[in-house]
Amino acid sequence: MLKLLRPAVTRVLTPLGRALTRRGISPNVITAVGTLGTVAAALFFYPRGQLFVGTMVITFFVLADLLDGVMARMTGAGSTWGAFLDSTLDRVGDAGIFSGLVFWFIVSDQRTLAGVALFCLVAGAVVSYVKARAEALGMTCDVGLAERPERLVVGLVSAGLGGLGVPYILAAGLWLLAAASAVTVGQRLLHVRRQAVPTSPRPLR
Repeated sequence: MLKLLRPAVTRVLTPLGRALTRRGISPNVITAVGTLGTVAAALFFYPRGQLFVGTMVITFFVLADLLDGVMARMTGAGSTWGAFLDSTLDRVGDAGIFSGLVFWFIVSDQRTLAGVALFCLVAGAVVSYVKARAEALGMTCDVGLAERPERLVVGLVSAGLGGLGVPYILAAGLWLLAAASAVTVGQRLLHVRRQAVPTSPRPLR
């Protein structure tokens, strides 16, 4: 769903990408800096209960995930290594965000929500793994209710609003994300199964 917004975001980020490229900064550097900033901000701010400030800082660094792609297309510097690095560090960034929330819920004695946040972390990794494994086997798996952009938006928006004092929004967002992630895993498993085990034609009577 959020892929529809990518062209507009690309247009906004193109001037910045062009300026960074002129300075000799590679897309891989932006990828690494974005991930490092995301993880550091999540583990610093979230366990302290500074959810809104943390979300704003994390959002700034998450934009690097789009900026590196803009720079790669602009310079023609895209590579297999770059794609692998970007995908791998995406998982690291996601783990940092939800780990920060888990720590906050434990510190604030909200054990149930700590479990839900942990489930979101694990389910998000499984969603990504199913797709990667399917594509490695030569199948497609670009389906699902909650892909990474949707998971990030729901998680960060609910955390940010929760930090502003909106009641129940963080809990509701995490429960929604947990359910959507579980559904997405199921959707992808079924999609891959249909490709791996084609339906046999019924015999003629």
